[in-house]
Amino acid sequence: MMLSRTPRRPSTTSLRRGSAPLTQLHTELRSGRTRGRGGAPRYNREEVLTAALFLLPALAVLGTFVFYPIISAGYISLTSWNGFSPVKEFIGFDNYVRLAQDPAFWNSLMVTVLYAFGVCVLSIASGLTVALLLDAPLRGRGFYRGIYFLPAVTSSVAAAIVWRYMLDPSGFVNSVLEGIGIDGPDWLQNRWLALGSLTLLTVWKNVGLNAILYLTALQALPDGVFEAAQIDGASFTQRIRYMTIPLLAPMTFFVVVQALITSFQSFDLVYVLTGGGPQGGTEVLGMFMYQQAFRLSDFGYGTAIAFVTLFLVLGVTLVNWRASGSGRSPLR
Repeated sequence: MMLSRTPRRPSTTSLRRGSAPLTQLHTELRSGRTRGRGGAPRYNREEVLTAALFLLPALAVLGTFVFYPIISAGYISLTSWNGFSPVKEFIGFDNYVRLAQDPAFWNSLMVTVLYAFGVCVLSIASGLTVALLLDAPLRGRGFYRGIYFLPAVTSSVAAAIVWRYMLDPSGFVNSVLEGIGIDGPDWLQNRWLALGSLTLLTVWKNVGLNAILYLTALQALPDGVFEAAQIDGASFTQRIRYMTIPLLAPMTFFVVVQALITSFQSFDLVYVLTGGGPQGGTEVLGMFMYQQAFRLSDFGYGTAIAFVTLFLVLGVTLVNWRASGSGRSPLR
């Protein structure tokens, strides 16, 4: 007589040992991704096709309105073209060689760097100061926020015209100075005064946006950290210097990038306020590109200036990203 053998139930230990691989396999199957022989992830073909189908419209729009214009402009920068002729003469990198040997380009680059530096520094200082004031417990904070944001929604051309009349030798600024016994200068006919006026106009135009950005970041900071510092005896100035400013480093990086892009792409304010003068003192790269492409009908050279501006902005942004350590927590 043969006795039937009762099957052994797997022990709790063996189930516990095999739970990790089973869990990992379950996770991979749910995500549509498994591991191949070499350990590389192997995706579900159906999910890949679905993702590609959803991305196709966006890629079509980007390709039509972003990638194709960039590639086309890159080719134009390698040609000699007046903007009207059906023939674009290919000249290689002659436009870039000419750019490196052009004193007007180096003057424009120097003006742009000084202008961008002033805009970046003053944008950080003014934006953070206004944000700290608006974050204080004041009555009617919504009204003040609207007042500070008003320049951002004002037309750039209208703002530049008003500033031009204000800075006229017989304008409002010199009238105020004469009222206190000071002879006002000709603001827009002096190279450095004109550049300073343009910098202040740009900062004033964007102070509301920068303040809102900083205010949003301030309201997202943890209150417990500042309360603990206050209990430990840290003064208001110490909390601003050692806590608020380091915690706002990611937003400061964003404000700097925005200021750089605004400075290197600036055209309308310059065109209306100074026209690039006096004697090229405010001829930033955007104005220099306009002069070459649309006034002198040298579109190949003007497009080369645009590409150099693009690479300069990308390079400065990358250096600033690495230097500021953006993406890392300032409390580490």
